[in-house]
Amino acid sequence: MLIEIIKTIILGIVEGFTEFLPISSTGHLYLANEFVKLNESKAFIDMFMVVIQFGAILAVILIYFNKLNPFSPKKTKKEKNQTWQIWFKVIVAIIPAAVIGLPLNDWMEQNLTSWQVISATLLIYGILFIVVENYFNGKQSKVNDLNDLSYMTALGIGLFQVLSLIPGTSRSGATILGGISIGTSRFVATEFSFFLAIPTMFGASLLRIGSYFHKGLGFTGDQVIILLVGVVVSFIVAYASIKFLLNYIKKNDFKAFGWYRIVLALIVIAYFGFIKG
Repeated sequence: MLIEIIKTIILGIVEGFTEFLPISSTGHLYLANEFVKLNESKAFIDMFMVVIQFGAILAVILIYFNKLNPFSPKKTKKEKNQTWQIWFKVIVAIIPAAVIGLPLNDWMEQNLTSWQVISATLLIYGILFIVVENYFNGKQSKVNDLNDLSYMTALGIGLFQVLSLIPGTSRSGATILGGISIGTSRFVATEFSFFLAIPTMFGASLLRIGSYFHKGLGFTGDQVIILLVGVVVSFIVAYASIKFLLNYIKKNDFKAFGWYRIVLALIVIAYFGFIKG
């Protein structure tokens, strides 16, 4: 059991570190699982890889609790209204992914979770980050404050989030890239991406657990411990990762993440296509 806990800690670190950086947590977990594979059934591992995201969700909620709490007594009536507006925009933005993702969830899991798809999306979006950053370099953003984000812009970012349904794309990567492309600043795009993660990832976790139990499966005591450890580690590391990203983008663009994705794509191709293959 100790070995399984160590593996879980490693996977939790990978998930927490990569979930909110635009580098694809799925791609990293897929690669990590090759070397630290849990001694559990495929059904449990597939469910585990999604549910440990819950820790990352809690990290966002903790960091932004006051900003996202419309009932805070410390806020003025105007500030409470602005908070409600943020939530309404988040709801609008998650509609496209819910409408398209729910019916296709099982099909995509069965047909798109492969090293070929993951390496391709890592590579494509890595190049896009570099191209988009070069194109918008020196140009003034249209939206520099989250409260100025329109519902149409929120919906546009939500449409970009649909792209993240393909493994290896990165939910944060797609939404941040989308936000920058349609006129938001890096900081606004990043924060809105964090907020979109709350209902999106929470829903994905519930859906995966529901599907797991629907198949007549359950948890052993060891599996409960594995899940709890994964969630806790993911929470701690995601908290640090979010803080890092918020400080990083104040002075830097996303091109470094683009180059990182390209290198990772080549590593995935080399390992699965030549070494393992």
